[in-house]
Formats: sequence, C-alpha cells, structure tokens
Amino acid sequence: MSNLLGELLATRDWLMADGATGTNLFNAGLPTGEAPELWNFDAPDRIRDLYRGSVEAGSDIILTNSFGGTANRLKLHGLEARVQEVNARAAELAREVVDGAGRPVVVAGSMGPTGELLEPLGPLSFEAAVAAFEAQARGLLAGGVDVLWAETMSSEEEMRAAAQAAANLGAPFCGTMSFDTAGRTMMGITPPALAGLAAGLPALPLAFGANCGVGASDLLRTVLGITAAAPGAVVVAKGNAGIPRYVDGHIHYDGTPELMADYAVLARDCGARIIGGCCGTTPAHLAAMRAALESTPPGPRPTLETISERLGGFSSATDGASEAAPARERRRRRA
Repeated sequence: MSNLLGELLATRDWLMADGATGTNLFNAGLPTGEAPELWNFDAPDRIRDLYRGSVEAGSDIILTNSFGGTANRLKLHGLEARVQEVNARAAELAREVVDGAGRPVVVAGSMGPTGELLEPLGPLSFEAAVAAFEAQARGLLAGGVDVLWAETMSSEEEMRAAAQAAANLGAPFCGTMSFDTAGRTMMGITPPALAGLAAGLPALPLAFGANCGVGASDLLRTVLGITAAAPGAVVVAKGNAGIPRYVDGHIHYDGTPELMADYAVLARDCGARIIGGCCGTTPAHLAAMRAALESTPPGPRPTLETISERLGGFSSATDGASEAAPARERRRRRA
C-alpha cells in the first residue's frame, strides 16, 4: 500500500483536502435522487472534471465518488451486486486525474455511513457492517486509492466497523464524524469522545476529525475540542461553505470564497493539519482557501469570540461537551 499521506504529513505543516462531491455534481447536472456513483459509468468525464477541479484549485487530497458505495446504500438504486465495480471505478477515475497532476496528490477512498442503525438500536450487526465496509474497501483498493477515508459518521459502532474493515485489509485509514446535533454527532459523540475513540480503533487513523455538520463556525468549535483532547494528533477540518438555503427548488450554500478563506486559516490556527470543505464548497472556494493558507502566517489559537466575529455565530449554545460556548446571532456580513 502507498503511504503517500503519511509521507506528505511528515514534510508539510498542513495539507488541503477537496470540497463537496454532491454540490459539484448537482451543479454539473446530476438529477435529484440519482446515485452519484452511477456517474462513474454514465458520465465519467464529469467525474474526472470533479476531481480535476479540486486538484487544479490546489487540493493535496481528493475523495473518491463512492460515499454511498456500500451494498446497503447501493441497494436503494439496484446496484448492490456491483459494489466492487462501483468503488473500483470511482478510484480508477481519480487515479487517472492524479497521475497527470504533476505533483503528489492523495487519493482517499470515501466510505460514508451504511444508512442503517447498528445493533442494539437497529437490525445491522457489527459483523455485517464490517463485511459491508470491507467489500467496499476491496473495490477502492483495487482501483488504486492511497488511503481509506470514512466520513460523515455519527456512531462509535459504525466508525469502529469501518476501521475494522481497514485493519482486516491492512490499509491506511482516516475517519471523520459529523457533529450536527448541538455540538455532538446524531448518536451523541462529543469532540473529546472522538479523540478517545480514535486512539482505540482497530486501524489507528493517520488522521481524524470533523466534516459537514452545520456551518464553518460550529465545525471550528468542534476542532478546538478535538485538538484540546488530542494534542499532537493529525486533525481534519472539512466544513460546509456557509449555511444551506432553499432557493428556487435547490439547496444553495451561502458561504463565499472569502469566508472559506477565513475559515481555512482559522482551521489551521485551531490545530487542524488537513483542511478542506464539505457541502457547498466549489473549486472557487478551494482556490481562495489555498491562497489564504499559503499567504497568511500562522496566528494564535482563536477564541470562540474570534471565530464568531469572523465566520458568524454558533447554531447552539454549547459545543456538546461543556456549557462554555455562547450562542451568537448569525452574522451575514460576509455571506
């Protein structure tokens, strides 16, 4: 297996990850309700364009178009028998783009939630979840990914299952969770709890952190909690580009490239070493983020007040682990 991510982390203070998959594919014409993974076959040039847009904007890490690539998710579209093929193709297209980039770029195999609750809350056993992630991972590895990357997880059990799959295959692993419920994940995990969870996963992650969630301010508050609990860890920050708004039948995110440039610098100063975007983040946002990271010297660890003044207030009164984070009215001066 490649250790490109580890090699880059050993020589770089920070790396920039990519932006949104869904947002950019919808902007490219993906119909609502259609599986993005189908475009790996039906519209491969648009998937190459997705990857190329991130690489040309300066991303050091790109995630494959395989977020819903477990059999559990693919069965919603009648694709459950094509797990290996779907995931391998997503990785192959990314590998094509990266191999022509002229510089090192990590291909990370995206593994999203199965969409099912694990026992005892739901019908999916831990062993079945591991098998589902392992089948997906085999396809991603066959297609040429450098690292397996679980993202948008909410439960400890599902994160463990994804990590167990990576351990079974001897593959490098990273994992992020979505802290979208008053500073916690939907299943109640706090930022400090993620730090403890990561330390005991079957595959020790090269990096871990937060993605998606509510908005850039909330995500950085989460990153502060993770980095305080796990000093020295390689922490990931992949925040949404602002707040979603429903306009003319479509979801739009109100964060400008300038706001995301601010977010990227603050994320670095919060202690994140891998910084990217999630929903709403386009190549224009990424280019602004890269320019800001390269041109702005490191600053002090930001306070909650600094984050809210620059990016807007928090969506909840707490960070999920304490009562010390005051809610602020969201500001729109930069959106």
